[in-house]
Amino acid sequence: MPDEPPQRPGRWWKPSWLRVKRLDRRELGWLVVGLGACVLLLAFLILAGEVAEGDTLAFDTRILEALRSQDDRSRPIGPAWMAGALEDLTALGGPTVLILVIVAVVGFLVLQTRYRTALFVAAVAITGELVNAAMKYGFNRPRPSVVPHLRAVFSSSFPSGHAMESAIVYLTLGAILMRVAERRLTKLYILGIAMLLTFLVGVSRVYLGVHYPTDVIGGWIIGFVWASICWLVTQRFEASAGIDEERSKSA
Repeated sequence: MPDEPPQRPGRWWKPSWLRVKRLDRRELGWLVVGLGACVLLLAFLILAGEVAEGDTLAFDTRILEALRSQDDRSRPIGPAWMAGALEDLTALGGPTVLILVIVAVVGFLVLQTRYRTALFVAAVAITGELVNAAMKYGFNRPRPSVVPHLRAVFSSSFPSGHAMESAIVYLTLGAILMRVAERRLTKLYILGIAMLLTFLVGVSRVYLGVHYPTDVIGGWIIGFVWASICWLVTQRFEASAGIDEERSKSA
């Protein structure tokens, strides 16, 4: 007869076919981020359906009107300096600033001989811009007309390109910096700054009257989803991409 398995006090023996391999921290991170991306994508699909049917227009209009003076729709609420400050903040999500940021970061990574990481950053930014352009073309939502625009705009409204691209760029750069940081508090600080920049850019677009609130929400969602997808791809294939090796070499 085969030997019986060793007995441990207070613990039942499990056959090997019932034993489940425990997830390590990296696999658990993939699972959480992937699940979050799926939930956000579902939320975007629901939001996009509501926008396409016009069900969000009343909500959008109330928010835009609440941000303007009741006597003069061309004058936003708040002190006189706020409009100028938000015009400066909205530039952080504009193509000029984002291109400068990406070029500067890619150049730094190349000088540090982290070529694959530089390629990853450039690819995330370029593909994010292409996704945004395709979605704007597909939805073709007109810009808000309920209040005068405080900034010139040329493309369609949904989703907000500033909100989406700032989320993609700043969250991606934040994720790279978090991989370099050692302390948990530093990682939280980096994540907080990336999310704050993304939030301020989106809020500025609504305040300036160039986007509906749902445009910004949709841009945030897709930006988070795209950044998450790129992060998952990088984590999954980082060994073959050589990112870890580049990190060790440049340290």
